[in-house]
Amino acid sequence: MKTIVVVMGVSGSGKTTVASLLAERLGCAFQDGDDLHPRENVEKMRSGTPLTDTDRLPWLQAIAHHIDGWRERGEAGVVTCSSLKRIYRDVIVGDRRNVALVYLKGTQALIHGRLTARTSHFMPVGLLDSQFATLQEPAEEERPIVVDIGPEPARIVDAIVRRLERR
Repeated sequence: MKTIVVVMGVSGSGKTTVASLLAERLGCAFQDGDDLHPRENVEKMRSGTPLTDTDRLPWLQAIAHHIDGWRERGEAGVVTCSSLKRIYRDVIVGDRRNVALVYLKGTQALIHGRLTARTSHFMPVGLLDSQFATLQEPAEEERPIVVDIGPEPARIVDAIVRRLERR
C-alpha cells in the first residue's frame, strides 16, 4: 500500500509550499486541504473569526474522504491540513497505517513574520495567536515526523523524504 502524507502546522508554517514540493519529489498527487474548506469556513476566517471544532468537522471529514479515496485506489498522496488538535488528527489519520504525519514546527515570531509578508491567503495574521493557543503538538504515539521550518523548503523536503524512507 502506498504512503499518504498529511503535512500539518499552523497557518504560515509552509504547509502548501513544502507539501507540493514533497508530492513532486515523491511523484504523487497533492491536495491543498484549504481547498476542501466549506465556503462558510473561508468567509469566517477571512473576517478574522477563528473556527470552532463544529466548523472544522465537515472540513476534516472531507480531507479524510480524500485520503480514503487515495487508499482505495492504491495511490500515494500528500495533503495539507493544519491538524492543530489531536481530535482533528484522529479524524484524518486515525488508525490508517499507511498515513504518515509530518509536523512543520516553527516559532511564533518566525511564522508571524511570514504571515505579515503574505498577501494571497484568506487567513489573517490576527488569527495566528488563536492557532498557537489551539495547537496540540503531536504526541510520540502518533509517530510524527517533526521538522524545523527554518531551512529552505527543498532542505525540509529532503529531511522528510529521509525520514519516510526509514519507516
